[in-house]
Amino acid sequence: MTDADHQRDHVAASGAMESPENRAASIRWAAYALLITLAVGNVSGRILSVTNANIEAVEKIRVHQAIDRQRDRLEASGLKGDALQEQLTRYKGEVRSQLKLRRPFLSANDRSRWCTIRALVDDGTYAIDNIVCDPQEYPRWGTIDMVKHDRNGEPHLYSSKPTLLPTLLAGEYWLLQTCTGWTLSQQPFEVVRTMLLCTNVTSLVLMFVLLACVVEKYGRSDWGRMLVMATATLGTFLTTFAVTLNNHLIAAVCVMVALFAAAAIWYEGRRAWWWFALAGLFAALAVAIELPVVILLVFLGVALLCKVPRPTLAFGLPAVVLVVVAAAGTNYLAHRTVLPPYAYRAVGEDWQGGNWYTYSFQVGDVLKESYWNTGTTNLQARSAIDRGDPSIARYAFHCLIGHHGIFSLTPIWVLSVAGVLAMVTSRSAPSLRAAGWLIGIVSVLCFLFYLFQPPEMRNYGGMTSGLRWFFWLIPLWLLGMVPAGDWTAGNRKRRILAIILLAISALSASYPTWNPWTHPWLARLLDHLGWVQI
Repeated sequence: MTDADHQRDHVAASGAMESPENRAASIRWAAYALLITLAVGNVSGRILSVTNANIEAVEKIRVHQAIDRQRDRLEASGLKGDALQEQLTRYKGEVRSQLKLRRPFLSANDRSRWCTIRALVDDGTYAIDNIVCDPQEYPRWGTIDMVKHDRNGEPHLYSSKPTLLPTLLAGEYWLLQTCTGWTLSQQPFEVVRTMLLCTNVTSLVLMFVLLACVVEKYGRSDWGRMLVMATATLGTFLTTFAVTLNNHLIAAVCVMVALFAAAAIWYEGRRAWWWFALAGLFAALAVAIELPVVILLVFLGVALLCKVPRPTLAFGLPAVVLVVVAAAGTNYLAHRTVLPPYAYRAVGEDWQGGNWYTYSFQVGDVLKESYWNTGTTNLQARSAIDRGDPSIARYAFHCLIGHHGIFSLTPIWVLSVAGVLAMVTSRSAPSLRAAGWLIGIVSVLCFLFYLFQPPEMRNYGGMTSGLRWFFWLIPLWLLGMVPAGDWTAGNRKRRILAIILLAISALSASYPTWNPWTHPWLARLLDHLGWVQI
């Protein structure tokens, strides 16, 4: 026999020794790896092409117009031929620098955080005045998501976002700047794209891998497991928002880590100290990044405290305290208060009276007013969606099945509702009743929290392709989908239904080709038909 024959016999013997269960698991993991690879490649490619297309077009028009005017002036002065071209070439380089508008920032939301990151590393302060009040910088760096207040006797402008996340990312920017010499001022595209790849893409990979481990443990069918992974990688708004700096994606990943650790403690009997530390640390970190996650932190903490009180208090609680101290500490460094800027919005006529969102600021010779000023003129100048919905019933309708609806845009979550119901009625095996109650209660309370906000805050998250305030719940909903995925596996019609629901969800997630800070396709359709105004 030849060496090739021996090798084939060895492979065949190895395959015969491998159990059917192991072979099935190997195939599933190969499918998971392919789905994760597709999602990573998709998101990475979109990150590398991120720019504001509209501004790019305006910039080109401005440059061409300036060059045409300069050509007319030079020709009028008698310049011709090579001398004229040499002067125009030199002028073109100068004017492109002066009229630069392109930026790797896709909304006022992410620019607000980038301003803090730049100010911390480049200026050593949380104040962003030097950036947004500079007439040359304002066209690229201006943001409406900022506040004004007096610190040490002198008023300054600050990002309105919680401080812990941009502070942590400032460390990443400092390291990148130290290694490459790049700055957000001179090389914004290089810095932003590198940081998004390092932060958002790696976070997504972590979430996908942990989710794959969860579905392997608690799923019962190949089809159900792969349906959940396909939904996670291609059918939710987390990948949509991976091209921009935002808190929702990072908070969702933190929730996934906390759930993974909590499930290991609750269902697998893990009692090593690091499981409790992981659960507490990442649940608290998610709260510091996305405040309503406190609902999950409370219920998760109480559940673990009742089941295993000593290690929860000994290792989980200190991790929570660590994050609380860090969040409150960075907020105090920035604002001289442990409360976030959101707490200084309702009381007072202006920033001097305690309302940090009502102010004016100077950009060169131009006096600008805050977008959030509550005067009649300012309210009318806002987009229709930013004025808020005065009707709670209408708001609930559009949040669930309307133009920003959780179930109308991403109907795959209907299976999560069915899965959670199966969990709480113990119709899934192994029993996930505790997880089902946790997912259901936390989701409902989060919805009610946003439903009963003041009218101005009932704005669907503003200019956004999905109901972004609920994105942190996506890991919970994916876990809730596991029993329903197994249910659809046993019937061809159910599988077809699941495919249709996933296709619509993937369409909604893919609709914002390059900028997630746009209205959903359904909102645009209804606006076009004249049924709603956005």
